[in-house]
Amino acid sequence: MGSERRRRSAVVLNLTPLIDIVFLLLIFFMLTSHFIEERVVPVELPTADSGGESDKSRFVEVVVTRTGELLVDGSPVLPGELEQTLRGALHAPDVRSVRLRGDQAADLGLAVMVIDAARLAGAESLDIVTRRP
Repeated sequence: MGSERRRRSAVVLNLTPLIDIVFLLLIFFMLTSHFIEERVVPVELPTADSGGESDKSRFVEVVVTRTGELLVDGSPVLPGELEQTLRGALHAPDVRSVRLRGDQAADLGLAVMVIDAARLAGAESLDIVTRRP
């Protein structure tokens, strides 16, 4: 008997389908992810030497403009409807904080009204946005 040689076939792992799936998943997540755009309202923030960065990722933003207009998450709100609007916005999952962005030329009474409305609506904290000098 002659020596038998067993032929071992080389195992070839075709990675092309795996790479296709990875790229399809990447494209899927890029297209379906939710990008949060910051609403741009021209507000000149007051300066503050003290304070720090807020670590809260989910919040309701209230803007008080120079002309006295109130915006809650970019939508105009009448002063009488502010508390009810904040109460509704604070019922969203993981939203327990209010962030106040007020123009430095805005009426202080409006800022106090926002603080009171946030407290009555059940906000756990209120951050006042300022800029560094």
